[in-house]
Amino acid sequence: MARKQSSVLEDLFAIAATLPWWVGVALAIISYLFFHSVAVTEIAPTAQIGQMGSMVIKNVFKTLSTILQYILPLVFLVGSLASFFKRKQREKLVFEVASNPSASSLNEMRWEEFEMLVGEAFRQQGFTVRETGGGGADGGVDLVLTKGNEKFLVQCKQWRAQKVGVAVVRELYGVMAAEGATGGVVVTSGYFTDEAKEFVNGRNVKLLDGKLLHAFLRNTRTEKHHTVFQQNKPTSSGELAPVCPLCSSAMVKRTAKRGGNSSGEFWGCSKFPVCKGIRQTI
Repeated sequence: MARKQSSVLEDLFAIAATLPWWVGVALAIISYLFFHSVAVTEIAPTAQIGQMGSMVIKNVFKTLSTILQYILPLVFLVGSLASFFKRKQREKLVFEVASNPSASSLNEMRWEEFEMLVGEAFRQQGFTVRETGGGGADGGVDLVLTKGNEKFLVQCKQWRAQKVGVAVVRELYGVMAAEGATGGVVVTSGYFTDEAKEFVNGRNVKLLDGKLLHAFLRNTRTEKHHTVFQQNKPTSSGELAPVCPLCSSAMVKRTAKRGGNSSGEFWGCSKFPVCKGIRQTI
């Protein structure tokens, strides 16, 4: 069956619905002021044959402006309203999943919701997020993140029954190189194979399985920085500090106060108690 062609007004509505709601309101105001100014402009009649064509064009545009001064602002306003409610829906989705760490909170949602969830989490981290829909000429990239001059690519794999293998990660890395992206992320509700984990060593590709994704979602409610793309940083003594295995934030060295390792040192997440990730010192 042939795909139904969308109208110009439908396309404008779709664009407004993907933009921040206040942009749609601004477009509504600008479009009204522009077309209203044309609609109320008086066109002087002319008897000169050489100017008749120009006068006809002006009258046609004036007539169209009389209609468009109301239709276009309405389209942009409805689009901005859709954008507002869609953003609220996304924020609610992030909150609900972050508050429910069980695997079912990810596995029971549709793949469209899964991509929406991941995109909103990065948006709350301060990234500008463009949803591509994946599966096209972009090599299956679902989200394009930008912040400043940096670009990051994201693939979402809501695979419940099998692990995400190295082929998926290698594909994303190839697209990153082709597009000059700073980094990339593969996100899944399940798990990654050992080969996939080994492949990302030394590369700016991050793997978020279901457990790490929940930790990342919890962090979006308290932190607004590159938690996923956090790099190892040297401590005051020059030692290279690891990143947290749960949320990828920087870690700090701490001393155990109780338990079998009392007085011993370990690496603890700098976001404690929001994140309780730990690593043992070598």
